[in-house]
Amino acid sequence: MSGTIAELRRKIDSAGELQSVVRTMKAMAASSIGQYERAVQALEDYYRTVQLALSAGFRQMPTPLQDSGAQRGDRGKIVALVFGSDQGLVGQFNETLVEFTVTTLNAMPEDKTIWTIGERIQSRLAETPLPLDQRFALPISIDAITALVGQVLLALEAAREVGGVAQVFLFHNAPTAGSVYTPTVQRLLPLDEAWQHDLVALPWPTRNLPEVLQLGESALLAFVREYLFVSLFRTCAQSLASENASRLAAMQRAEKNIDELMDDLNRSFHRLRQNGIDEELFDLISGFEALAPNKPTPKEIPCV
Repeated sequence: MSGTIAELRRKIDSAGELQSVVRTMKAMAASSIGQYERAVQALEDYYRTVQLALSAGFRQMPTPLQDSGAQRGDRGKIVALVFGSDQGLVGQFNETLVEFTVTTLNAMPEDKTIWTIGERIQSRLAETPLPLDQRFALPISIDAITALVGQVLLALEAAREVGGVAQVFLFHNAPTAGSVYTPTVQRLLPLDEAWQHDLVALPWPTRNLPEVLQLGESALLAFVREYLFVSLFRTCAQSLASENASRLAAMQRAEKNIDELMDDLNRSFHRLRQNGIDEELFDLISGFEALAPNKPTPKEIPCV
């Protein structure tokens, strides 16, 4: 009996240590998710502003802005830039995105190559038939996203210079209201006439159409560079917000399961302990009765 109680005690101690780790991870995810959600909200507004600026500029352009890749007639590969996670304890965050990425890319007949951001997503994609190429470290804060975006843009420009990139797609998990996140894809490049036409077709928020003064190709290219930057920045921020939301949900489920396990272990421990105490009391009483002197037999009462 004592061995069983000792084993339960070890299990309770282990569950308590795991509960402490889960609560720490939950607190970290809860504190991080706020900054990423605020960043995503601010970036949505800024992204919309950049789109409207490009829309106003293209409305006044006499000829479409020619993308350098389109001018060279690039027929390179499709680059899929996949944003995942570096750490675990995020539920099905990476698995869901990998499944979505594989399904989406399999529907495209062109040659594909994968650029990954995050160690976990890189290891998951390595198990698929898709070819992996470059990989980047995932930022650990909002301030570190700028450096990542610069590295990615430089790598894309270098690849396009040698004619190895025809299209670029961004795959990531985006936070949603109805669920924790949902897999999303966005085409980043090329900036062709179809892309410019979609921007021109955007409805203007007021009845007065804008007029851009002293519009030149250099000014429009500056807006294009800002569009590429904010697109990558927003994608990374959305992925990080989704990752922390997924981790928070996973930690809440884990905490609930650990609480239930602790209750079961404590009930079993107290039941076994009480059974042990009862057995010791019964043994004590039995021993006392066995050692007690024999009681005198009552005298027989004569019958009258």
